[in-house]
Amino acid sequence: MNSPAAGALEGQLSQLRNQRVAKFKDPRWLDRTWRGCAANTEFALRARAGRYLLPAKGARNPRAMVPPSAGELDSRRFLFVTGKGGVGKTTVATAISLAFARRGKRVLLALTGAHEQVSGMLGCAPIGHPLVLVEPNLWASRIDPERAMEEYGALVLRVKTVAKLVFENRYTHGFFRAVPGMLDWAMLGKAWWHTTEEVHGERRYDVVVFDGPSTGHGLDMLRVPKVILDIVPPGVLRRDAASAWALFRDPSRSGIVVVTLPEDMPATEATELATTVREELELPIARLVVNSRSRPLFPPAERARLIADEELSSWALATAGGDRRASGGDRAMGALAAAARRAAREELEERTVERLRRELSLPMTELPFLFGGAGTRAKLAALADVF
Repeated sequence: MNSPAAGALEGQLSQLRNQRVAKFKDPRWLDRTWRGCAANTEFALRARAGRYLLPAKGARNPRAMVPPSAGELDSRRFLFVTGKGGVGKTTVATAISLAFARRGKRVLLALTGAHEQVSGMLGCAPIGHPLVLVEPNLWASRIDPERAMEEYGALVLRVKTVAKLVFENRYTHGFFRAVPGMLDWAMLGKAWWHTTEEVHGERRYDVVVFDGPSTGHGLDMLRVPKVILDIVPPGVLRRDAASAWALFRDPSRSGIVVVTLPEDMPATEATELATTVREELELPIARLVVNSRSRPLFPPAERARLIADEELSSWALATAGGDRRASGGDRAMGALAAAARRAAREELEERTVERLRRELSLPMTELPFLFGGAGTRAKLAALADVF
């Protein structure tokens, strides 16, 4: 570690070696603990400089960051990305899209959120409804449901001026908004249609990645084509819904990507979501993505020792807000309290991930925690490398 901050931390190592701490008098243990904290500081400094963060070779838990077989996702023509709000599903959808584009696939990233974030991550112009090329082989659109409905009407009526008259009429406009699920179908149907779009006899896009709504709304959206098949009489709408539903149910061409965090509440919601998708909707789940996974610093024995010590746990709790006075200004106590908090975090994440493996038995990808989030192109590229 060559940064000034990390060097300053190393300079305090000799003081730590001389500290006499009850139950933790082994200077070699203090050395390893402080070096782990110093390494984290170095990671933070690298992240602030715009360099992405991945664990070095030989990390204690390499399984957590090993990229899965690319073929499992590459064979799909359509991916629907969803999960609890705040887990990073847009980041995951963008990283998957970027990974595909770098492998030479023509990719459409279809966004549905009210607040567009992808342009900030990729460093491109703001993304609106019109399709725009944001990277080589990667196009993006933030789908406006009303404009998508108008476009769908033009495809059905085959005359754009007539469609414009129909959909701009205030009565028909109000009617379409009042029909449950119609705007959801406009967005999902538009994304599906692009999987069928051809230019000069060839597919325009090899894969469409749909950044869907959060869990509850996402499930409602996925139900829409099935509802159309159940209640709508034969016609163009029913025909297209049948084609879309056939695509969504085909595990060789489509799949749901469930995104979660290594925490109890998001993991519980991800389990319920995956169960509903598989048992009620009978749709294939292509991947479970656990976002923001911390790199383990402690081997299991040291982690257990830190967590089991009640006195150290109380120090860790008292200094969680960054108040150094809680440890009496003792640097050794501050380092050990930070280590205890980190050990507890690692234990929580490990327990949560193992629960997801046990309860869902799904192909899993774990993405590394990035200091400051994935708000830069370099960090997004690091996540794309995992896919």
